[in-house]
Amino acid sequence: MRLTITIAFLALFVSPPTTPAQATPDAKPERIALWNKRAPIGDGAFEQTEVWITLHRPQEPNGTAIVICPGGGYGTLVVGPEGHGIAAWLNRHGIEGVVLEYRLPKGRSQVPLLDAQRAIRTVRANAKMWKLDPERIGIMGFSAGGHLASTPGTHFAAGDAAAADPIQRVSSRPDFMILVYPVITMGAGGHQGSRNNLLGKTPDAKLVERFSNEQQVTAKTPPAFLAHAKDDRPVPPENSKMFCEALRANKVPAEYLELGSGGHGLNGYKGPMWDAWQKRSLAWLAERKLVPAPE
Repeated sequence: MRLTITIAFLALFVSPPTTPAQATPDAKPERIALWNKRAPIGDGAFEQTEVWITLHRPQEPNGTAIVICPGGGYGTLVVGPEGHGIAAWLNRHGIEGVVLEYRLPKGRSQVPLLDAQRAIRTVRANAKMWKLDPERIGIMGFSAGGHLASTPGTHFAAGDAAAADPIQRVSSRPDFMILVYPVITMGAGGHQGSRNNLLGKTPDAKLVERFSNEQQVTAKTPPAFLAHAKDDRPVPPENSKMFCEALRANKVPAEYLELGSGGHGLNGYKGPMWDAWQKRSLAWLAERKLVPAPE
């Protein structure tokens, strides 16, 4: 299927609550623990540690929330410009920003995904009290955080109605994805550092395939908006292109904005290319009725 590309050449960036607390429209950022110091690492094993989300609530909420996954090559977290800074921008448009400080995997491939799924479920389980629409819970990520954001979109589970934990009773599937210069594949053309940190230096072929998310798309994968600079060297734009092609091949709505310059990080999170993806992603959300149309 032929991929249509839009090119921008602009001249112009606690414990998990079982009974959720009442939110106020002007609340200060609030940190919430996801795992009650018993975080799963996969295959039925756990570790004594905690994972946090920070809620940034807008003064005039429109009912949409986005879990934000900062980048950092799965070796660190760029929580400033790709986390709390993004949440502040979303707040200005009525969107609740939820910054996820996921665990760094160190070769434990399941760990970041488990944290992202739990974050989505926590927001959805609290939707009523936080004045959110449970069907407008999205996820966003940058670089390796873009890989993480695309992973619950391709590896998700319905809620377990019989679960003792109410958070596990709701779905971990995001309703939409926004992926900015994302790592997508764990194969050729991906980012070797992210792959090493997530899968280890000698992963078997099945593990590489499982976390090459362009190979995991189905008709049930949520819609996605992707943006990538054509001169990105650390994470080539083919990552975004192949994911968009896979989505469209499965008849999943997808848009790819190819940016004319900016490299990886889009000139340090500022300037015309940074502004371009933000403007177009907001328009894409409005077209899908996930936020009100701009006046």
